[in-house]
Amino acid sequence: MSLAWRLLFPVIQKYDAEDAHRLAIAGLKHLPLWPKPVDDPRLSTSVFGLDFPNPIGLAAGFDKNAEVPEAMLKLGFGFVEIGTVTPQPQPGNARPRIFRLPADEAVINRLGFNNEGHDAAHRRLSERDGKSGLIGVNVGANKDSPDRVSDYVKGIRRFADLASYFTVNISSPNTPGLRDLQQKDALDDLLAWTIHERDEASRVHGRKPVLLKIAPDLTLGELDDIVSVCKRRGIEGMIVSNTTVKRPRSLVDRNHRFQVGGLSGKPLFPLSTRMLAETYLRVERQFPLIGAGGIDSARAAFSKMEAGASLVQLYSGLIYKGPTLARDIAQGLVERMDKDKVPSLASIVGRSAKDWQEWPIEGVD
Repeated sequence: MSLAWRLLFPVIQKYDAEDAHRLAIAGLKHLPLWPKPVDDPRLSTSVFGLDFPNPIGLAAGFDKNAEVPEAMLKLGFGFVEIGTVTPQPQPGNARPRIFRLPADEAVINRLGFNNEGHDAAHRRLSERDGKSGLIGVNVGANKDSPDRVSDYVKGIRRFADLASYFTVNISSPNTPGLRDLQQKDALDDLLAWTIHERDEASRVHGRKPVLLKIAPDLTLGELDDIVSVCKRRGIEGMIVSNTTVKRPRSLVDRNHRFQVGGLSGKPLFPLSTRMLAETYLRVERQFPLIGAGGIDSARAAFSKMEAGASLVQLYSGLIYKGPTLARDIAQGLVERMDKDKVPSLASIVGRSAKDWQEWPIEGVD
């Protein structure tokens, strides 16, 4: 598959980024894949009350409509997060809305929660017929919703029978006003309702973890407020982080760097990892974290864990490193554990958080 990817990559890059993504989804639906790999037992971890075969997850955004979760698990991911899904279908923002920055191994998107809605995603997930594998559901609100909190509650209710866990996504920069839900009072109200709905649904479907996904662009004061609300409301974890609206001055690309939208990929790694460390130190081990942002290698994944992540997620790295990335990272983690004589990945979580807290962040525009 690595050879096939090297041959196909120059061709795919000639397509519009969104068209290339649709081609990838179509290929994953119809092309034969290797059998699901057997993970080294040392990569397994129990987090949020769930048993993960390895800590490498597919971030939301790749499989918005739950079209290929099984294929992504076969590619070596330990878990897959579908979505973001909203109650009603919506087209998202006008195209073009995804921009590659190849020299920076980065992407800017302003998709705007384009998806087919709850019913379509639920129907596809129900067709898995009890297959194994952890599938998280990332829930959001429709752009024109008169009551966005209600949209999140509807997401919990609709997928309570199928989700392994939920992610409450309030950190996308591409839905106007969405990040306002990260403010203390608004967040407290949102989490109160979503946790209540989860608890109600748990009577029938069992208790499903609820995670909160935050932006990397928060001030430390805003982060203090968010963590305090999360502790008080008793959520099971946080994902740090979503894309950034900031533009590091080191970006090489001069064609797309100032496109409106969220920046992901390699340039996001330092900012998101420092925010991860800041979050880890504030959480004080009350709940675990998932690290996301700029992961494209075993070294990057290992660093996220040292900064405070129990699990990691990636998406943009697939664009530049290809479909074997999850397997490559898993193999690289095992090799690193052997080299450093690390008994378990849990033993390294957070050990460099204070170092990352002091990491200098380059100038941004």
